[in-house]
Amino acid sequence: MQFGVLALYGGPDQIMTVTSGIASIVGVLLIFWHKVVNAFLKLFGVKRTPPPLAKTTQDSSKAPS
Repeated sequence: MQFGVLALYGGPDQIMTVTSGIASIVGVLLIFWHKVVNAFLKLFGVKRTPPPLAKTTQDSSKAPS
């Protein structure tokens, strides 16, 4: 067996460590997601404007009597 192939082997002990690290990073990002998005938008100077509120009209024929 060639040493190059053996060097590329990733057993469960290596893979579980990497996936655990990735999962913890994703978890922290999800917990503070709104702060991450706000920092990103502030960094690039993007302004978020809320959508205009739609006027709701009530149909008098369907109103309860």
